[in-house]
Amino acid sequence: MYEGLVSMIHSMTGYGEAEGQFNEITYAVEIKAINNRYFKARIKLPESMTFLEDAIEKLLAKELSRGTINYVLRLKNVSANALFDIDDTALKAYVARLNEIASSMDVNCPIDMAGLLALPGMLVPVLQDKEAMGRIRDKVLSITQEAVENLKRMRAEEGAALRVDLEEHCKGIKDALEQIRSRSKEVPEEYKQKLKKRVDVLLADGKLKLDEATLAREVAILAERSDISEEIARLDSHLQQFARSCGGATGDKKVRQVGNKRNNQAGRKLDFISQEMLREANTIASKTTDIDVVRWVVDIKCRIDRIKEQVQNVE
Repeated sequence: MYEGLVSMIHSMTGYGEAEGQFNEITYAVEIKAINNRYFKARIKLPESMTFLEDAIEKLLAKELSRGTINYVLRLKNVSANALFDIDDTALKAYVARLNEIASSMDVNCPIDMAGLLALPGMLVPVLQDKEAMGRIRDKVLSITQEAVENLKRMRAEEGAALRVDLEEHCKGIKDALEQIRSRSKEVPEEYKQKLKKRVDVLLADGKLKLDEATLAREVAILAERSDISEEIARLDSHLQQFARSCGGATGDKKVRQVGNKRNNQAGRKLDFISQEMLREANTIASKTTDIDVVRWVVDIKCRIDRIKEQVQNVE
């Protein structure tokens, strides 16, 4: 049941890029994704392309459910006059004011036009008409979609590596749980024998005999207090839920069909299940005094801690 999980989980980290040409301008998109509990987009665009920000963010939010997404659009092979124009009114105002100051101070100082162009407000983005903006928008979104697909491909590959590690730890937990299940059936009888032997030693000098009813009652009390069958069953159920959330077990046809649909909440769900797994392991530890069971529980908790670390990387 826990072996051969179908890899439907994606890592939150990844990288994707793509570029395309339109009107002799090359549009290059680069996307980097890192871990985040929620979706957060950081979009960096050339000043002349800021009208694309909302459309790009909507596309990213639709395709990527979690993570901090760093998006950069760069323009290549583009002439300056295609992006910016000079504000003639502002330039004339600067020149007139400088000439006025030079005249009042009786100073003959040439005006550096290149220096003026570096002043705020001198260069303004070239405004595109709505039709041109629409064509640019479609082209950039198409390139962005390609970059997103490359990012998702890398996320899927890293998700496969995560799945292998999660699968290994789930199998280790199951093996230890089976040992605990088997051992828990032997503990009450062993306790009964130890208790009987101890009382017999204490009562040997008085030549007294232990009341079998009293012994049975004490054993029953211990068995009730240390009963971990419910915790074992719940932890086993959590393991099965964990396997299904990772994509399902290979032997389950129904789960495989469901697993073909992308589960955008896999990371959050796996995080919640791992917390419940740890809760059951802690309860088992608190109920038992058997050295072997305690040792197996410690191994289970170590594996759950590793799982909790790994699922933080799952989208």
